[in-house]
Amino acid sequence: MNIEKTAIKDLVIITPIIYEDSRGFFFEAYNKAKFNENGIDHQFIQDNQSFSKRGVIRGLHMQINPFAQAKLVRVLEGEILDVAVDLRKNSPTYGQHMSVILSAANKKQLMIPHGFAHGFSVLSETASVMYKVDQVYHKESERGIRYDDSTLSIDWQIHPDEVIVSEKDLILPSFNEINWSFE
Repeated sequence: MNIEKTAIKDLVIITPIIYEDSRGFFFEAYNKAKFNENGIDHQFIQDNQSFSKRGVIRGLHMQINPFAQAKLVRVLEGEILDVAVDLRKNSPTYGQHMSVILSAANKKQLMIPHGFAHGFSVLSETASVMYKVDQVYHKESERGIRYDDSTLSIDWQIHPDEVIVSEKDLILPSFNEINWSFE
């Protein structure tokens, strides 16, 4: 597998080596030893899966310490724009975001460490997204930032008329209103 560093420290894109033949394909989506060799040492404890239709934006979500979650995100069907926002106060990239297209076709994954808000938009007609987490869901630790925050200026690659967002996500605070961060 190829592990590509991004401009934001600790945020990496993982592209598997795909073995294809007349029957189909095979690849390793997760290999603990290979991840550890590359400095990724999260102990994943749960897999989550979502299904969404085109135009859905989920996020930006996260949990604060001590229930912060690292996530390994991949797409089983369809295509998404996956976004991570650095919320580590001491990071030189604090407040910056990075996005990557993840799809069933390209089989790329995004490894999002603790200290990031995460979200995605669905670019295909539908998409099934699966992600590993290293911490359980803890409602009182749940936080988020509004998807259309003007300070972050994320291009979700969805026309405004197509955007579908949950009521819960519409009431999230803006980036400038958050009073929590990661050290």
